[in-house]
Amino acid sequence: MELITSRRNPLVGRLRALHQPKGRREQGLLLVEGTHQLQEVLRLGLQPEHVLATPAWIERHGALLSERALPLQPVGDEVMAAVATTDHPDGVVATLAKQALPVARGAGAFVLALDQLQDPGNLGTLLRTALAAGVDEVWLAGGADPLQPKVLRASAGAALALPLLRLADRDALLPLLQRAVAAGHQLAATLVQPGAQPYWQLDWMQPTVLLLGNEGAGLDPALAALATHRITIPHSAAVESLNVAVAAAPLLLERWRQQGA
Repeated sequence: MELITSRRNPLVGRLRALHQPKGRREQGLLLVEGTHQLQEVLRLGLQPEHVLATPAWIERHGALLSERALPLQPVGDEVMAAVATTDHPDGVVATLAKQALPVARGAGAFVLALDQLQDPGNLGTLLRTALAAGVDEVWLAGGADPLQPKVLRASAGAALALPLLRLADRDALLPLLQRAVAAGHQLAATLVQPGAQPYWQLDWMQPTVLLLGNEGAGLDPALAALATHRITIPHSAAVESLNVAVAAAPLLLERWRQQGA
């Protein structure tokens, strides 16, 4: 195909719009950046809508391009810099239809529920850990868009593999949690308070929803009140609390440890 060198090309404008939530919503697409993320898309068996790459990248990755027929569009370096969100793109971006991603059904034996998580880096790290821990679904009550470029990079592709259920706010999360408890799930909330049990004492092999709160405000009291189990990660009093993405790792992986034991 003909090399696109003008930043005023209509395709460039459409992909730049994917930097913002409105553009992703209107087009039903998300932007995937970099060789690693493209490889993850292909590994998951997903088909990109567009693949924009510089001639230098195409020359270096002929083997990757020969694996599957891709909708490849060569672009100049200036166009690549305009389309990508990173300061130093490695030469390739792709678009992916949201409808191609796994669909969350509001169920699962092991669920991660997040209340208003705001930081894209935290969210991406959490999603990567959740995939490693065998989480079935992730429910998100407001907060950062899990399909924005920063989250996709931080998750190393996990956001594309996990069934995600994005809710408008915590009011929409409440009935989901109530139904899960009524169906027999234990609802574990992480709380820094007397009486909370160390997380390893919980039987994580039971159907479980792990509920984590906002980075600054913590878990909303209305959500915490639904918890059937209050758990904590014992640590030094030198710090009041742990970063939510750091705290999630031992909690999520404890189920995997108990399963192996």
